[in-house]
Amino acid sequence: MRQGDLLDTASVSPLSADDLAWLRELKEREEKSWTMLRHLGTQARHHLSDRATYVRSDALKWLAELPANSIHAVVTDPPYGMIEYDEKNQAKLRKGRGGVWRIPPSFDGANRKPVPRFTVLSKEEILNLYGFFSSVAYGLLRTLVPGGHVFIASNPLVSTMTFHAFVESGFEKRGEVIRLVQTLRGGDRPKGAERDFAGVTVMPRSCWEPWGSFRRPFEGTVAKNLRTWGTGGLRRVSDEEPFRDVIQCSPTRGEEKGIAPHPSLKPQRFMRKLVRACLPLGVGILYDPFAGSGSTLAAAEAVGYRSIGTDSDAEYFRMASRAFRPLSELQVTELNEPRTDHPQIDLTATNLIPTRICRLSCA
Repeated sequence: MRQGDLLDTASVSPLSADDLAWLRELKEREEKSWTMLRHLGTQARHHLSDRATYVRSDALKWLAELPANSIHAVVTDPPYGMIEYDEKNQAKLRKGRGGVWRIPPSFDGANRKPVPRFTVLSKEEILNLYGFFSSVAYGLLRTLVPGGHVFIASNPLVSTMTFHAFVESGFEKRGEVIRLVQTLRGGDRPKGAERDFAGVTVMPRSCWEPWGSFRRPFEGTVAKNLRTWGTGGLRRVSDEEPFRDVIQCSPTRGEEKGIAPHPSLKPQRFMRKLVRACLPLGVGILYDPFAGSGSTLAAAEAVGYRSIGTDSDAEYFRMASRAFRPLSELQVTELNEPRTDHPQIDLTATNLIPTRICRLSCA
């Protein structure tokens, strides 16, 4: 992170000696936490850059080792229903058949993305899902600094349970970020009776993805918490444009999928917006408990943040070591996405680092 970025986002002009003092203190504490965190534990790890470390570890085990108040924000795309990423179902996914993953047929010569069948979750699996995310939430509540934000992806079929687990664990729900994305999930006619029921859709075609937004509670004002911990709010897009809770972004395609062939890879054009927003002053350490291919860490690298990720899957751990650098160096482009409430804005202020071209079309 560049010092100029920190001063530009401090929202104080001109900066007084006292302002510089609290900013320096925040940076000094970040430096100490970073040195400790990236070497914590004995698990295998990749130091992907000076600002990014990936630890091969179960998230709950690693969270249990963390000191309190040691991370500043979380952005993560977890296993929505848990079972789709267990060892048995991952093996079937990689073989291309069986298990909870539905491997759709090709469409106009293109292979469709595998989709988990969350409609088949049993009562026991639903209870396990709630218990798992409750454990994750309790661990994050302890290790996040006061005012630290969590952005966690989900699916409309299971998001109610996941998000409720965070609220019951003590987090403040701050809303949801809705990713508008046209996918091929849902919209199908009854299997085996398509002609008999040509006018019937079993489920709505999915056109959005919910990301829960949560904050660890704190005492006092947001301004006081910003000066003490560097957290409590979200970083604006620009002086004129706040961070908004609806983002239109098409599915991950093309070059990104070639770099990181993870079944639920989210595009850098979307991830960098979330990552950038979660540290309001550009100060702090981002954590992804379910780092997968390392796309969150790559987004943090692109916007100049320090980040740590964990994942227990050996194949994704290896994938991240290969994919991190090319993902972080992609140039993402904004392609005149429609806006209904604001004129088109200059998004060059988002600090997305341009080094290579990856054009991602919008639906």
